[in-house]
Amino acid sequence: MNIPVNVNSVTTTRDWSTLQKQAERMKNTTLRTLFTEQPGRASDLTYDLGPLRVDLSKNLIDERTLRILVDVARDMGIEEYRTAMFDGEHINTTENRAVLHSALRIPVDRDFSVDGQDIAEDVHGVLGRMRDFARALRSGAWQGVTNHTIKHVVNIGIGGSDLGPAMAATALRPYQTAGITPHFISNIDPTDLAGTLDGLDAESTLFVVASKTFTTSETLANAHAAKRWLLRELKDAGVPTDTDEDIRAITEKHFVAVSTNEEKVREFGIDPKNMFGFWDWVGGRYSLDSAIGLTLMAAIGPQDFMEFLEGFYAVDDHFRTEPLEMNVPVLMGMLGVWYTDLLGYETHAVLPYNQDLARFPAYLQQLTMESNGKSVRLDGTQVDLPTGEIYWGEPGTNGQHAFFQLMHQGTRVVPADFIGFVNSHNDNVAADGETSMHDMLMSNFFAQTRVLAFGKTAEELREEGVPEELIPHKVMPGNRPSTTIMAEKLRPRVLGALISLYEHITFVQGVIWGINSFDQWGVELGKKQANELLPAVGGHERSDAGDSSTDSLIEYYRSQRES
Repeated sequence: MNIPVNVNSVTTTRDWSTLQKQAERMKNTTLRTLFTEQPGRASDLTYDLGPLRVDLSKNLIDERTLRILVDVARDMGIEEYRTAMFDGEHINTTENRAVLHSALRIPVDRDFSVDGQDIAEDVHGVLGRMRDFARALRSGAWQGVTNHTIKHVVNIGIGGSDLGPAMAATALRPYQTAGITPHFISNIDPTDLAGTLDGLDAESTLFVVASKTFTTSETLANAHAAKRWLLRELKDAGVPTDTDEDIRAITEKHFVAVSTNEEKVREFGIDPKNMFGFWDWVGGRYSLDSAIGLTLMAAIGPQDFMEFLEGFYAVDDHFRTEPLEMNVPVLMGMLGVWYTDLLGYETHAVLPYNQDLARFPAYLQQLTMESNGKSVRLDGTQVDLPTGEIYWGEPGTNGQHAFFQLMHQGTRVVPADFIGFVNSHNDNVAADGETSMHDMLMSNFFAQTRVLAFGKTAEELREEGVPEELIPHKVMPGNRPSTTIMAEKLRPRVLGALISLYEHITFVQGVIWGINSFDQWGVELGKKQANELLPAVGGHERSDAGDSSTDSLIEYYRSQRES
């Protein structure tokens, strides 16, 4: 790498102590005051980002705070690291890999090579094969073994091989126009597989087994179980399933793979010609716009999938070229650092006011918390500040009737991102027969950010005639920060832009904290020990886990297990 690894904590930068003093000052001001003192605050702190409108004005910052945050980002080398990532340098130092998820949406007319490999050609080669496959499914040219057209595509994966395509397929539900319904199986809990397959017609079902190495235990267990279900169902329908040749014929028509491991794919019985590859520089949680998105493309079609990629690229281009002072992913990333490390706010709510984005908070949990849930810096030293925001959320208005009480009047401050849309795919009228339900939804959207920011004082309550004994219970302290993100409608391009925005926010924070956002060693140990415990859990040997709690729990499990 041509840039030095950050060996100094952000706390040693020249601007950190200034930022700490600024935090103390900002604790003594309010958003009411900030809006009064800066009449043009809303326009000053609102940015256009591709198809997105981003309003940062209800955050607990002023111009000086924002300037210092940008200075800290510059001190930590954010510009150099940004360039290094887009140039394909190996910024994933613990695995000696480039970080090239942005290359997955590179325009077809751009050249891009890394380490002597033509990355652009590789990416568009796979995209071309994906388009051909999706068109064959959607046109009916690809048929099952009994010549039924495919109506159900079941994605079997876990982590990034599930969360991304499952979230996006739900988000882009209105674009599923070819009669193909996507389904997703991820959990090793057999209930997940049984519930998903229940009621599906095997003759019109195709499985996409998505596993980078094709060794992920949960995915392979589900894939083999799905294969057994398929053979059983087809046998009941009169399809021959007795010979290896029979099984190969069925598998060829009803299974495809997304993987890098041709040998393991072949062992499972999938012909490598039905394998769609990707590369070791694609991390699982950054892989939705690679071949991992095959199920999504089958459902929404190649044209809308390419529009989806255009949304990613619009934000990539902004992040890559805009000065830090006007760079929305940089500003939002630094706001997260500001709240986490200077103001002590521990969690971050993402609140989409669109039911189709119901899975978006869960998707961001993996993206942000698997990336930045680290306690060791790039040079192996311990971090000296909290890292990794804790992401959570639910769609509005459901969240308003669940946890907004804590957000408005609780003792914890929860910075929040509100995501809303000008138009709906599914507007309707309310009980009066006239009022738009989407207008009702968005009235709540605007009201919640306003009340969180400005609250209601005891004096205002008295003026409204509220009884004195109830005033302490009805005071809304306000000063609860939020970011408002809006777009015209939840289209493929808009979803791509939203995902890219949070990818780059995550990158910015990793640089500031001096950690590697692109490995995930913490995931591995639990999986390794699960494999070691399986013989005891299955009753094939006595448990000797090395601690009395685990041994006694396994003993209880075995004693109560139904044969």
